Amino acid sequence: MKEFVYTALNSRVVFGAGKLAIIRGEVEAIGASRALVLCTPQQRAQAAAVAELLGSRLAGIHDGAEMHVPIESARKARALATELGADCAVAIGGGSTIGLVKAIALEAPIAIPTITQQQVLSAG
Repeated sequence: MKEFVYTALNSRVVFGAGKLAIIRGEVEAIGASRALVLCTPQQRAQAAAVAELLGSRLAGIHDGAEMHVPIESARKARALATELGADCAVAIGGGSTIGLVKAIALEAPIAIPTITQQQVLSAG
């Protein structure tokens, strides 16, 4: 067997009915103050629902997540995050949005709470 070292960063999983309602508190718990909500164009309504829950912690919504995260898409989202002063991104959905938020985080000090589309639909 080959030797290896695995170091995991801190992570927190909050799971359960109605937990979407505490998204603002989760953003605050990681020390963030301006959250950019990321989603695909089809998830805009869910992003708006999350934005409402964030209240004054909302920096804005970006509904430009695309499959395979084209570099132009990542640059546009990163520029928007910088312009809005976002220190956190809330990713709604799955792979496309998670990939976009990871691309932003490559060059920006941004924290990443995530929400599944099902959580948003269940809360609404």
